[in-house]
Amino acid sequence: KVGWYNAVLQPAFHLPYPDDTLAFVVLSTPSMFDKALKPFLNKERLKIIRDPVDQCVSHHLSRVKEKFPDQKVDIIFDYEILPSRKPKFLAQTAAHVAGAAYYYQRKDVKLDPWGKKKIYGVCIHPKYGGWFAIRGLLLFPDIQVLFLKQSAPVDCVSTEEKRIELLEQFNYHWQDGRYRDIIEVKEKYSEEQKAYFATPPAERFRLLGLNPEKH
Repeated sequence: KVGWYNAVLQPAFHLPYPDDTLAFVVLSTPSMFDKALKPFLNKERLKIIRDPVDQCVSHHLSRVKEKFPDQKVDIIFDYEILPSRKPKFLAQTAAHVAGAAYYYQRKDVKLDPWGKKKIYGVCIHPKYGGWFAIRGLLLFPDIQVLFLKQSAPVDCVSTEEKRIELLEQFNYHWQDGRYRDIIEVKEKYSEEQKAYFATPPAERFRLLGLNPEKH
């Protein structure tokens, strides 16, 4: 429910819907690269005008919207920002309140070792660890779900030591991706996918063009 999200945030970040409005958080799993992105690029290669992943997600979510012709469906993408430069929604908070992934933050560590440093939080999924992404929100403004019960996300990094390790790795060594493996995962990005996301966005087009027969 939108109300679960609004309840944990300052009014400046609230979504402008009644509390009982139905919302879905959309995640992409490691297999998205082969199952969605590559076929999309194969078909739409000449129409790619911005980030290919964003465009692929947009394409698939607009197809979801078409499946509900009698419903109003609002989509907010993870990359959208307001004129104030604030994100349109806080993806990690949304994933946490929806029970999709646990948002580990500084407040989850009892004996905080960081003093005055700014420490950013990170979501960990019980099956994919850090090998996933939050891509968007689907909102159904005309559907009110008064009796929907909230599910807590799985607390899969449950010890103090592991939480400190996770936040340290994410804040200071995020490039090496070790934080993603803080728990044992069922599935992770392929080497090709890692290479793609490790490449600066402007160079990804070139990377995608290197092996046309693969895509």
